[in-house]
Parts: sequence; C-alpha cells; structure tokens
Amino acid sequence: MLKPENKLSLVIISSLFLSIYSSHLTAKSAEEIIFISGNLSRTIPIKALDEFAKTQEAKGALKNIMDLTKLNKEEISEFLNEEFELPIVITSKLMYSQIGEVILKRVAKIIYPLRVPQPSVSIPAIRSGVIVGLKNGKGKINLIRFLKGYPNKIITIDVPELFKVISKVESMSDLVRFFSDSPLERLKQRKP
Repeated sequence: MLKPENKLSLVIISSLFLSIYSSHLTAKSAEEIIFISGNLSRTIPIKALDEFAKTQEAKGALKNIMDLTKLNKEEISEFLNEEFELPIVITSKLMYSQIGEVILKRVAKIIYPLRVPQPSVSIPAIRSGVIVGLKNGKGKINLIRFLKGYPNKIITIDVPELFKVISKVESMSDLVRFFSDSPLERLKQRKP
C-alpha cells in the first residue's frame, strides 16, 4: 500500500505526464472566452486577445468592448503579457495541496468551461491550463499561455464573481496575497 506522500507524488507525476502527453495530441484548447453577467454575455476569440497582447490593436468584439469601457490599451496588454516564472513540479504540488485546493475552488467560481461551473470539471481544467501554459512557456506563464493551455473550447468568465475578487485587491501582488493568505488563515483557525 502506498504512503500518502507517495500517492501525492504519483498523482503529480501522472498529471505532469498527461499534460505533456496530451499537448502532443490534437486535443482542443480554448478558442473563445465568454464573459457572462446575468443574462448578458460577450464572446472574445483567444486569437484576438493574443494579437492584442502582441500589437495593442483591438479588433472585432474586443475593440467594441475596449471602446465602450475606455480601458487603457497599454495596461491591458501589460496584464496579458505579465510573466511569472514557476517551477512546474512545485506548482503542481501546490495545486494538489490543501491550500491549492482552496485557491482553485475560489478561482473555479470565476473561470470554468461553458455551462459546466462544477468544481469537479473546472478545477482540473484550471490545473491543466497552468501546467500546459508553463510547459509551453518553458517554466514561465502569462495569461495568454494559460488561456491557450485551457482544455475546453470555450472558457466562461463570471464577471460578478470576478469583480468580487477585484474589489478586494488593488494589484496582482495583492491578488496573490489575497488568494494565499485567506486559505492560510482558515487553515490556521481549524482545529485538528
């Protein structure tokens, strides 16, 4: 019988193998993001976001949204291109840890496959997007690589849930702190 730490290692190695192996197959990755707020929705192709990240020129639905919201093109481009260097094995271990599960459950309320908001589907999809994004970026990930690594054709972004998180943070470092500190506090308060 495997010890708990060996089971975790087996799960991590298996998920890394599957992520790397599956990236060589013709499996679909995300092609569109649909932003949903109540009954309203807006779809943006990942290709349009990728092109915008490279050129700062918005086209189609993305251009319409940028014009309506008066978003700063430079800031959005910087956000899409901001890279984070993360070791794949450590990142995978974190995503399968107790703290990682809490973080992923929060993220899964914001990002999930179209019409499938269940954590049992969205959490593995998020893990896959991170691992494939890191693999494709040779240990570095940005939002575009994550989106391209996401294993579902259409990614849903729940705008009200996103704004709940955004209202609590002011920068990306605050966002990381928000997601990592809150679960830690809860775990500290738990009694064995």
